[in-house]
Amino acid sequence: MTAPTLRAQPKITYSAIGGNLDEIDRGFEEALERVKAAFGEKHYSTVAGGEVKGGSTVVESHSPIDRNLHPGTFVTASTEEVNAAVEAARAAKQEWASTPWRERIAVMRDIAESIRARRYELAAIMSVEVGKTRLEALGDAEEAADLIDYYADQVENANGFAQPLGQLSSDERTQDILRPYGVFAVISPFNFPMALASGMSGAALLAGNTVVFKPAENVSLTGSKLAEIFNASRLPKGAFNILYGPGESVGKALTENPGIDGIAFTGSYEVGMQLYNRFGGGGKHTKPVLGELGGKNATIVTAGADIEAAAEGVMRSAFGLQGQKCSACSRVYVDRSVAQRFVDLLVEKTKTLVIGDPTQRGVFVGPVIDEAAVKRFENAVQRAKRDGTIILGGERVTTPPLDRGNYVTPTIVELPLDHALFREELFLPFLAVGIVDSFDAGLREANRSDYGLTAGLFSKDETEIDRFFDEMEAGVLYVNRRVGATTGAWPGVQSFCGWKGSGITGKGGCGPYYVGQFLREQSRTRVG
Repeated sequence: MTAPTLRAQPKITYSAIGGNLDEIDRGFEEALERVKAAFGEKHYSTVAGGEVKGGSTVVESHSPIDRNLHPGTFVTASTEEVNAAVEAARAAKQEWASTPWRERIAVMRDIAESIRARRYELAAIMSVEVGKTRLEALGDAEEAADLIDYYADQVENANGFAQPLGQLSSDERTQDILRPYGVFAVISPFNFPMALASGMSGAALLAGNTVVFKPAENVSLTGSKLAEIFNASRLPKGAFNILYGPGESVGKALTENPGIDGIAFTGSYEVGMQLYNRFGGGGKHTKPVLGELGGKNATIVTAGADIEAAAEGVMRSAFGLQGQKCSACSRVYVDRSVAQRFVDLLVEKTKTLVIGDPTQRGVFVGPVIDEAAVKRFENAVQRAKRDGTIILGGERVTTPPLDRGNYVTPTIVELPLDHALFREELFLPFLAVGIVDSFDAGLREANRSDYGLTAGLFSKDETEIDRFFDEMEAGVLYVNRRVGATTGAWPGVQSFCGWKGSGITGKGGCGPYYVGQFLREQSRTRVG
């Protein structure tokens, strides 16, 4: 197997924009006006390429930017529609699985190009639905396309996952082949509604599986556009289906349907482990559950670190997308000898961040996703006030017009090292600072978490750097990364793999071993 082909760095990522910024802003703003003009439309689940209208519960979506802004209304899929979607995927699976792998790659690369062609429209929708800034939203769309292309590279470089094996006799020939499981349920979260949905679905399809996709309920419009792109492609009817509705009903019915052969899931540890225990090992035989389950990501700042770079990197990772990234830096352990300088610089930089409508140019901090997130923020702030010190923030924004949305201030707190807020995943712009007396102490505290997704280190000491790489219990490690202490993974550049409670399979998205997980191995020996 040859090394994966790395494509040229995309024009827009989460940490950089190339090209003409005025042109990019103009493209985004024009698309925003177009998509807003279509807000409020009614959407039904799509099965075998056509809308199905058997559901009765209609849910009106609300933007976290402004509760009076309604991107659309979505009809919750009925149990019958869930079953129909699975049946359609099963009916299409043989045709798609038997399609030569080079043709599957061609179909999926066309889908990636269609995503790129519509990136401004997709970014505008995500900005309104999620509260992403235009940089984050455009990066999400770009990553969605890059993930499909990168996973297509994996299939191509592996020769369709087929290779000859050895011989025990001269007239015997054996081939090893990876074959699709059948039908995958793909369940994606709100925070990266294009990239994660496209990555999981794209890998499943490239492997020859068919898909029933359920997006998070609060990003249904983004999901509908993804389904539109997939279903306008050369995929067989039924190879990609979308269901709208909450996880408690639609998601449960989907994952309990006996026609589902595997699940690809990104979300909470609690739900992921339920799926693993109930679906993965709870039936007559085991089934694959591919899961990325969140994080409580730490950065260590040592006595010899570049404190300016550390403050910048931590600030960007802690408060980008309002801390609502699985990879967000939510705790930092800083050496006592540089703690005051680090905190002062961190506060100074954080105070410069513009809070506001994320569709507007220059805004860095938008709203959190919903009222439940605001309540979780207020609860964490109260606990921090009781047991530690609020260094910065800790408030809900109530000035008009932001009072119509879910805006909270980026918050920095200092807490005792044994405090529960160092362990709980909050998914908020809430950073806990712990003071330590050595690199060893910082590493020990960083590894105390039940999660193990990403981690960062700022140090100039090669021994500390080597030990961090060898001893840190997380799947994605960064050292001295000013543009994001713990965030910013990109397809084919950083594998995004969770250890401990952050992942299920030990192999993650964006990396070279992802697509193979959607396949099972078969050895074929022929004599004569």
